Amino acid sequence: MSDTSATPTSPPAPTPTPSKGNRRGRKAGPADNSNSEFANFPEVEYFIAPGPRGYPPLTEFLDIWDVDMIRRIDESNKLEHHTELYNSENLIVRRGQEFQIKLTFNRPYKPDEDKFAVEFTIGSSPQFSKGTYIPVFFTKERQSSWAGRAIANSDNIVTVGITPATNCIVGKYNLYVAVVTPYGVRRTRPDKSREMYILFNPWAKDDAVFLDDEMERQECVMNEMGIIYHGAYNDVAERSWNYGQFNYGVLDACLFILDHSEMPIINRGDPVKVTRQASAMMNSQDDNGVLVGDWSGDYIYGVSPTSWTGSTDILISYARSKAPVRYAQCWVYAGVFNTFLRCLGIPSRVVTNFFSAHDNDGNLKTDIILDENGKIDKNRTRDSVWNYHCWNECYMSRPDLPQGYGGWQIVDATPQETSDGMYRCGPASVHAIKHGEICFPYDAAFVFAEVNSDVVFYSRRRDGTLDLVKVNRTHIGRMVLTKAPGEETRRDITSQYKFPEGSAEERTVLEKAEEYGCKRVKDNPSLADVDLTLPTLEISVGDDFELDLEFVNHTKEKRTVAAYISGSVVYYTGVSGHEFLFRTPTVQIGPQKSVKELVQIESKKYMQHLVEQCNLNFIVTGKIKGTGKIVTATKLVTLHNPKLTVEVSGNAKVNEEMMVTVEFTNPFSFSLEDVNVRMEGPGVMLPRRKTFSLILGGSHLTWTELFSPQRPGKTRIIATLDCPSLRQVDGQVSLTVEP
Repeated sequence: MSDTSATPTSPPAPTPTPSKGNRRGRKAGPADNSNSEFANFPEVEYFIAPGPRGYPPLTEFLDIWDVDMIRRIDESNKLEHHTELYNSENLIVRRGQEFQIKLTFNRPYKPDEDKFAVEFTIGSSPQFSKGTYIPVFFTKERQSSWAGRAIANSDNIVTVGITPATNCIVGKYNLYVAVVTPYGVRRTRPDKSREMYILFNPWAKDDAVFLDDEMERQECVMNEMGIIYHGAYNDVAERSWNYGQFNYGVLDACLFILDHSEMPIINRGDPVKVTRQASAMMNSQDDNGVLVGDWSGDYIYGVSPTSWTGSTDILISYARSKAPVRYAQCWVYAGVFNTFLRCLGIPSRVVTNFFSAHDNDGNLKTDIILDENGKIDKNRTRDSVWNYHCWNECYMSRPDLPQGYGGWQIVDATPQETSDGMYRCGPASVHAIKHGEICFPYDAAFVFAEVNSDVVFYSRRRDGTLDLVKVNRTHIGRMVLTKAPGEETRRDITSQYKFPEGSAEERTVLEKAEEYGCKRVKDNPSLADVDLTLPTLEISVGDDFELDLEFVNHTKEKRTVAAYISGSVVYYTGVSGHEFLFRTPTVQIGPQKSVKELVQIESKKYMQHLVEQCNLNFIVTGKIKGTGKIVTATKLVTLHNPKLTVEVSGNAKVNEEMMVTVEFTNPFSFSLEDVNVRMEGPGVMLPRRKTFSLILGGSHLTWTELFSPQRPGKTRIIATLDCPSLRQVDGQVSLTVEP
């Protein structure tokens, strides 16, 4: 018997697989929601009943000797489909674009006499009507949803071209070649080498993720090395992140995530549904998803969020263990989600919003409660503003929205609020956010509040009533950043989210948002006639420094301010930790004069209480005697950590061994214990890790590793150092690999 057989027009019933529960009487078969399961197709299917001597032999008809998938990285399929970087031996192509395969028959192919088809199946229960079974024919008279054509016929070899539909299901397919005879059909046996992947195609204009900008495509689909911005809006820091979307096993891990969510196979061609499902699956909050979020500072049972250097370790670990990986914070969620999106072919980028509001009641305001004397009432102030928050944008059309609301869409995997019963957010149109169309799906109102809320100060009387003191309408959504395409610099995209503060367009947008239910404070309380300013500081961890407060009196009368100065260690989510400073000076200011109040900050007061982001938050409030007006000012100080030194030896060439050395000097007088160092680099080094039990104060650490670059081009090796006493220490080195 040859290596072939089965019908190209109607697939046979697949072998039943065990299912969860008993669907008898409700469903005809098990749910088709796994891309790792394939139907078992018979090699031979007869059209006729068996005769006295059984079925007639099919050996006299066309037989298939070989199927060449043209799947090497240097061959046309992967090069033309921009998939040559995927570390996989299988064929990987993009939908809406032709790929080729070569079929070797036992004799020359005769188009007028011989009939064959190439069959594609996905899932455990393929059906033609659901697009999970697709026969492809190679005559003009007969075509299916996937176009097929015979390109060349030479001797026994026929080269055919196949174009998957631009809306076909994304995932892993099985391929069969079926030959039709007068007596029946026979097809090739299942073969792992013929399993192939079909991805979204941002190069195909009819694909929902089409992005008509080659530089953006290269950045948001093909680039593996990203920059994630953090810190403060006036002191922006960078964190390198290796997305690693082409690393071995990452594509299968991304498909496993959809399998684990039990997402129906038939929905996996719609980028809106895929991104919404994946937004929920990136966190483990309610569905045993990829990452466990933790902001406590205690990471003894996992990896500190600041220790990760990329997505590969996380995704591979999740696919292997089928258990959530510990631990993550917003940039880790965004980095891993970005890998997922780019790996499947959806253009995506990580975005950072500085001073991001978390609005859980839709009132578009963050409330700060002061007592009668102007001091912050910490027991009653529940709202907080994240110093920064990272989410993702992905590019797609939105046929479910009015025309013009496609393009960049916000998706956020950090578990903050539920959406349709699950912790997820988006996709929400960026265009809709800018224009106040917060009624559009999905979660536009929540994202709108993240960039447009007001910070409202109230003074609480003894009877519990609140008096409006101050409204800051420009603090939230101060700046929105992402990496510039093709460069190692940042791009300010704030204007894509909101109109200029105070402009007529901004007022119109806010009025429109109010029509959809968002409520905000419209009153404008009279301002105090004394201004209070705090300086911008650049301080390193462990430094003593001076906080210089300036009170400015704009009146022709003397003013006396009873002030409260508070300094706290704060998480980047705005939640206060230990208060290390509290002073209550009385400041007297002459008419139209200014007075400076100097506060000395000693490192010993804050060092032992620092959390991983090394943020100090200073809040100064005061009550003006005589007028009763309240003055307020806040300042976030991000302490700068020491850096790692990363160096490589010699010139980098493909497959030639070289060394990378990571060095670090402990700048403190105390020892660092349980120190973990990680490093990796796209195309040159998979993630590596080393533990040092103790680094004495003032002592030096050196770690050297050998590696061999795998492909030419510009790349980086990034490294992080992490221990309970010191978080967020990193370093990197750029290198150009020669062929």
